[in-house]
Amino acid sequence: MTKLSITILNAQGETKSRTDGEEQVVLVYEEEYQSGDRIVFETEEANTYYVIRVDGAMDEAYVYLTEKRTEYVIPFDEKKISYNPACFTGERHYITMRKAREYENKSYRNLAENVMDHHEAAGCYPHAYANVETRGESVFAARNAIDGVVANESHGAWPYESWGINRQDDAQFTLEFGRPVNLDQICLYTRADFPHDNWWIQATFSFSDGSTEVVKMEKSVKPHVFTIEKKGITWVKLDHLVKAEDPSPFPALTQIQVYGWNS
Repeated sequence: MTKLSITILNAQGETKSRTDGEEQVVLVYEEEYQSGDRIVFETEEANTYYVIRVDGAMDEAYVYLTEKRTEYVIPFDEKKISYNPACFTGERHYITMRKAREYENKSYRNLAENVMDHHEAAGCYPHAYANVETRGESVFAARNAIDGVVANESHGAWPYESWGINRQDDAQFTLEFGRPVNLDQICLYTRADFPHDNWWIQATFSFSDGSTEVVKMEKSVKPHVFTIEKKGITWVKLDHLVKAEDPSPFPALTQIQVYGWNS
């Protein structure tokens, strides 16, 4: 049996609440969060799959932990507007952690989605990052493109958060899986807040095995679906983004979905 724990720490590193258990733990924290608070998830067993819920208003995250400890800082102020306004509010918070079940580890799924991803998500995968995020604002962070929210007909606060490239022609988005995966399909929900937005007509996927795939896109609200079969992939990069001939300088990515299995 694997021992697990969930701890709430304040900005000074002092423990505000904690629960311990085996295979599954549940923490109901009955206080308002304060700036600097963070949730610490710990396990005896790294390099293993877990299912974690950081808030009762958020979906569970199916994640692969390569370290025995991962922290989640509670977002406040500007950093919170890319989340559902119900998240992290009030005086009662429902937090869970369990080992993933064998059927979950073998299932066909969106390998990209991780609702608990954030900039400092050490050892917790999948994880997204980019070489640019518009003005450093949370509503344009790379993590938004793997949070499971596909509303793409506007931009800004939740549910219209996206990855924004700040008009940068050499923008790159990287998705790390933390372990080898097999994939057969990639879907891109490009932002479609027309006429505010531009759109990409071409992009390149680069994979950890050294291969690349050039894809074509068009102006659309619907997802762009690409059949791409790869095995043993640990990361995928999206770059060489070519904008359409349109007055708007603002293309953006609402969501990337990568479908397949754990290798």
